[in-house]
Amino acid sequence: MATVQLKNIKKVYPYDSGEEKKKKKGEEPENQVNLQITEEGVVAVQEFNLDIADKEFIVLVGPSGCGKSTTLRMVAGLEEITAGELYIDGKLVNDVAPKDRDISMVFQNYALYPHMTVYENMAFSLKLRHTPKDEIDRKVREAAEILGITEYLRRKPKALSGGQRQRVAIGRSIVRAPKVMLMDEPLSNLDAKLRNEMRAEIIKLRQRIDSTFIYVTHDQTEAMTLGDRIVIMKDGYIQQIGTPQEVFNHPANLFVAGFIGTPVMNFFDAKLLKEQGKYLVEVGGLKVELSEDKQERLAANKVEPQEVTLGVRPEHTDLSQDGVEAKVDVSEMMGSSVHLHVTAEGRDVIIIVPTIDMKDNYRMGDTVHFSFDGRVAHVFSKETERNLEF
Repeated sequence: MATVQLKNIKKVYPYDSGEEKKKKKGEEPENQVNLQITEEGVVAVQEFNLDIADKEFIVLVGPSGCGKSTTLRMVAGLEEITAGELYIDGKLVNDVAPKDRDISMVFQNYALYPHMTVYENMAFSLKLRHTPKDEIDRKVREAAEILGITEYLRRKPKALSGGQRQRVAIGRSIVRAPKVMLMDEPLSNLDAKLRNEMRAEIIKLRQRIDSTFIYVTHDQTEAMTLGDRIVIMKDGYIQQIGTPQEVFNHPANLFVAGFIGTPVMNFFDAKLLKEQGKYLVEVGGLKVELSEDKQERLAANKVEPQEVTLGVRPEHTDLSQDGVEAKVDVSEMMGSSVHLHVTAEGRDVIIIVPTIDMKDNYRMGDTVHFSFDGRVAHVFSKETERNLEF
């Protein structure tokens, strides 16, 4: 078993002398402009509550500075917890040393010993534990086989590519068979092709080892493809926790809606109407009745007609004979689809058109119309930015 519980975790960094001077002047410290400033210092993580099941793959995702790496380092014991409780397998570990938490960590920069061979790098932690030589050899070779690096065991890191080095770093972690495997943006130094390959390797790896994974990234594609559940963070707070499908289909607020999905969701100033007991959205003269499940959730929340921010994903936006009028700015050929960048209702909008459905070649300045289905429309409060369905 390797459950992890974070209960109301908080991390505050005290001011250094330079930051304190800025605070006295009523200014915010550099690089902390979005984080809460208190008398204690800069609050990097606040009210973080999460229960992680045995062998679950959890991904912490969010923009730079949102507190995801700080949270991971608190789980690892590399950062002190200012307030709250951290449990691993039901044991409170706030004051337990990192080496006694039965965790391992894969870093962004590989952190391999350059003077050691791949074999020696992977065996090092086991040697420190005085593991018998034959057991070390067996575990290293098993891990190398899983990761496809057996042929590189006698090489030194400088003779390896970036992807191979990252495999070694992962191998060094899994030889210990830790209860919890922590990964801090391990693929961010790789090119796009290698990132795709390594994502696939990590997916295979988690099926073969009995560890719980906590993975940090700012790349929402990694989050969507790797995670059993995703924790989306902003400014030190959790914005939403859910499966990849849940956060994609039912974003909790405007931030999550704009962060998850590529290209980003289109947003419009719109009206939520109620006619004959049914909810509709109106934008650019187009009225669309929302789907039954959305009707039920809005009615359950007793949502009143109001001005809203309407969200529709580019892949759910369709060209039509009538609907919202738009002017074409750029047409991008993406192979299987064309991304039309248009201006509509004073906003930049992206419409994804499958090439098989393309009837015209659109040029800058062309006028088009688009519509959308009531199943894919998301309505957000202008005041709170929350999804009005939840």
